[in-house]
Amino acid sequence: MRRNRGVIDRRAVLAGLVATPALVAARTPASPVATTRYGRVRGTVDRDVLVFRGVRYGADTRARRFAHAVPPTPWNDIADATRYGAASPQTKATEATSEDCLFLNVWTPALDASRRPVMVYIHGGAHAHGSGSDPLYDGGNLVRRGDVVVVTLNHRLAALGYAYLAQLGGPAESGNVGNLDIVLALQWVRDNITAFGGDPGRVMLFGQSGGGAKIVTLMAMAEARPLFHAAATMSGQHVTAAGPNHATIRSRAFMAKAGASDFPTLKVLPINRLVEAMATTDPIEGKGEISFTSTLDHHVLTRHPFFPDAPREAAHIPLIVGNTHDETGLWIGEILKRGDTSWENLPARLVREMTKDLAPDHVIARYRDLYPDRTPGQILLAASTAGRSWPGHLIQAEERAKIGAPTWMYQLDFPSPEAGGVLGAFHTLDIGLVFDNTQQPSARTGDGPEARRLAGRMADAFIAMARTGDPNCASVPIWRHYDLVRRSTMIFDRAVRMEDDPRREERLLFAVAPYIKPGG
Repeated sequence: MRRNRGVIDRRAVLAGLVATPALVAARTPASPVATTRYGRVRGTVDRDVLVFRGVRYGADTRARRFAHAVPPTPWNDIADATRYGAASPQTKATEATSEDCLFLNVWTPALDASRRPVMVYIHGGAHAHGSGSDPLYDGGNLVRRGDVVVVTLNHRLAALGYAYLAQLGGPAESGNVGNLDIVLALQWVRDNITAFGGDPGRVMLFGQSGGGAKIVTLMAMAEARPLFHAAATMSGQHVTAAGPNHATIRSRAFMAKAGASDFPTLKVLPINRLVEAMATTDPIEGKGEISFTSTLDHHVLTRHPFFPDAPREAAHIPLIVGNTHDETGLWIGEILKRGDTSWENLPARLVREMTKDLAPDHVIARYRDLYPDRTPGQILLAASTAGRSWPGHLIQAEERAKIGAPTWMYQLDFPSPEAGGVLGAFHTLDIGLVFDNTQQPSARTGDGPEARRLAGRMADAFIAMARTGDPNCASVPIWRHYDLVRRSTMIFDRAVRMEDDPRREERLLFAVAPYIKPGG
């Protein structure tokens, strides 16, 4: 893979794009047809970008419930690729779902031989919710901005993708079939993306939250590593997967709720029974839905993503590790909006939100020393973020630095304008910026000049990462590798800048306690 560790001059690239829309419009039919190994697909054109939605990359998983999926059966007619495919069955679904859910979506400038960088987005929603068809993930603006090919995808979620049933009569791979679905999609990209103007030798994965967690898990999977060449995680604080014993406890509770006394019964139950059972309270944490996640199964996944260290087998894959300054603002937003956090109720609220096991009075006293002008609500937001979401990102960057793997870290400080800015730069806020989709209401960044300018700079850095394996470009200051001496971090805000060891005192405060990932 071609890499450039210095600043990348994108002026020539951007100059070459000026004529692209007119050229594409002149040579592209209104209903473009691409040829895959399995058959032809017909897409649409959206403002000079060719879009193929709902392209099948795997067969219906109903016949292989909880087992490794298989490629699709070839077809003879031209398949419709103008509508998104069904999402995986899930609780709280907001779109059509089906076990026949192995579909992906492609945005491209042209069906030619240009061999453009390919940016594959893995959606968030923990390992239980979401799909690749969210309007926020529309790849059109990235294509127009950077002459790249963008892919999003659906895969099996929650129990269907991550219920570990190997100790209960099920397939050995059952705890990771959602990840194996992603592997199947990446194999499709390897074998077919050239027909969509992409380069199978320059594939970058990027994903937010659960999507980022899946990406670092793929970096620990031997079957997945050869299929991508760069990666970026956005608030994907995965350090450990679920252990097989805890995963078995969760799967046993799931089976009992579904009314299945054994695996053969579970395998044939109506899908609505399975979805209802997914919503039962987690038997280990005693709250929330059952936590289904990637599992250390000694088969598909033979090690944790970042324990006891970063996998040396993935050291050659350049990685961006990103986080937002106020991650927990997404989960405690209503509390912050009410503004009723006091010095009296702050300790109890903080205990509910922290993952790191430190005494709340000790944490609050230190924050009051560091930031004497902050309100109790502001300390709740800062301390819950530093004690819950931030540590996983730090561990990823630190462990990569220890083995000399090329790693860059960013922190999003740009606050959402909602509620007068009290939510800060919360979890998910970087998605619309990286996709250059601030015009989408769900971006929650606003679509003013500052948000659009920042979106362009973040998008350019991610495009550069896909193109060269290095996020440095003319749109950002020189972005240094993360190391354990300087801890250099790109701050994405109204003013984009590099900082060494941002929030150092907060990092040191929580460094005395181990990080245990929720749901693991």
